[in-house]
Amino acid sequence: MEFRSYMNEALDEARAAADRGEVPVGAVVVSPRGQIVARAGNRTRELHDPSAHAEMLAIREACAALGSERLPGHDLYVTLEPCAMCAAAIAAARVARLYFGASDPKSGGVLDGARVFTHPQSHHTPEVYDGLASAEAETLLRRFFADRRG
Repeated sequence: MEFRSYMNEALDEARAAADRGEVPVGAVVVSPRGQIVARAGNRTRELHDPSAHAEMLAIREACAALGSERLPGHDLYVTLEPCAMCAAAIAAARVARLYFGASDPKSGGVLDGARVFTHPQSHHTPEVYDGLASAEAETLLRRFFADRRG
């Protein structure tokens, strides 16, 4: 089966988040058959919920749609390296593959910072692929924060 990236769909969610005044991070969950099961962008400000990161919302939506707390065989595309909280949820949901765009040396929890998947307490480690559409994801984030600093 030929690889198809769903990062453009995640970037669409990130742009929509920025339009809502949220940090521009987007995520999509893709089934083993290549269907988008869930999509989300950050909504922490809108929902007054510090856990309303794009990854968390997409995982919750996908699990609800499937009627399961686990997502075996599913892929998660995220525009920014997941934080430790999101990485723990990714492991708990048993996501098969994680694809992300921009790295996050300050708050990342996968290749930077906490490196959640390398801890012995992590019950599952997805395959991790970084750098997909990283330039576009980084540009969205830089513009968003530059506009805030004005």
